[in-house]
Amino acid sequence: GLLHCSPRSDMERVVIVTGANSGIGLALCERLLTEDSRLRLCLACRNMQRAEAARSALLSSHTDAHVELLHLDVGSVQSVLTAAQEVKARYNRIDFLYLNAGIMPNPQVDVKAFFTGLFSKNVINMFATAEGLLTQQDRLNSDGLQEVFATNLFGHFLLIRELEPLLCQEGHTSRVVWTSSSNARRSAFSIEDMQHRNGTEPYSSSKYASDMLSLVLNRHKNSQGLFSSVICPGLVMTNLTYGILPSFFWTLIMPIMWLIRIFTNTFTLTPYNGAEALHWLFIQKPESLDPRAKYHSLTSGVGANYTQPRQMDIDDEMSEVLYSKLLELEKVVRRKLSERNADNKARQQYLSEIE
Repeated sequence: GLLHCSPRSDMERVVIVTGANSGIGLALCERLLTEDSRLRLCLACRNMQRAEAARSALLSSHTDAHVELLHLDVGSVQSVLTAAQEVKARYNRIDFLYLNAGIMPNPQVDVKAFFTGLFSKNVINMFATAEGLLTQQDRLNSDGLQEVFATNLFGHFLLIRELEPLLCQEGHTSRVVWTSSSNARRSAFSIEDMQHRNGTEPYSSSKYASDMLSLVLNRHKNSQGLFSSVICPGLVMTNLTYGILPSFFWTLIMPIMWLIRIFTNTFTLTPYNGAEALHWLFIQKPESLDPRAKYHSLTSGVGANYTQPRQMDIDDEMSEVLYSKLLELEKVVRRKLSERNADNKARQQYLSEIE
């Protein structure tokens, strides 16, 4: 439902979080409200029942908080455009836009490689990057786009484009923060196949593309007050992770994971810990951030959380090419959509005439 809100004072910051109803997104919302109870927090979610449940959970621990809901399926062009209109009607600016929604459909694990890796020196790297271990089946969505690309990258790109009037304002800084992954590998991405139609690692490809997009957004938009950052949550147990292997299996290897955690800090394991870098970025000055860094959520062996920047392996020219290709695709997609809507109108008209 839509909530009627009193006009905002300049002190209330507006924060929108996509994929806010569970996992890292929900943990972030909890932490943000603890940090600043006066936020206007907007949970942008595909499943409104889950969003309602998340809102109730947040309000039970933060009784005076402003928590609003927005229906957004970031994998659907029409849904993104409709949601953006709603946002523009509701807010006159955005302070933080957390792009956290993501999908990893039908992940396939090479189980043999997994077990070999589990007892090898390479175990930490294996969990961190899933290199050669994890593939996904992708498919076309109703917009004719590859589903993983559409959800993890293009829908978010379109959302930023639509919300530019609220993100790029004179004398005001806005922040866009992408939840990326250490599975974002350059080797999985091909600029000739930006949607990853021909590969088996669409998730990795889409996350690498979002890293590039963040860099290029900074180059084009910093002067207009928009700053973009990328984070890696580390290895967190969420619905996304549980989807990769059966849950009894995770239960089985959990003791090994806690043991490995002593030797590596990338095993954040809980959504609260995974949201560390997202929360840390909320309290930084944008000018102090490095556009070429990915900010990692880390948890030490004794359970202390901290954030650490690590340089991304990104080619400036390729990221510019990606940016122009996305702008081109945006034109095509908008044209197709208006044609489809016109067709539907004509069909309705025809049906009403022959009744």
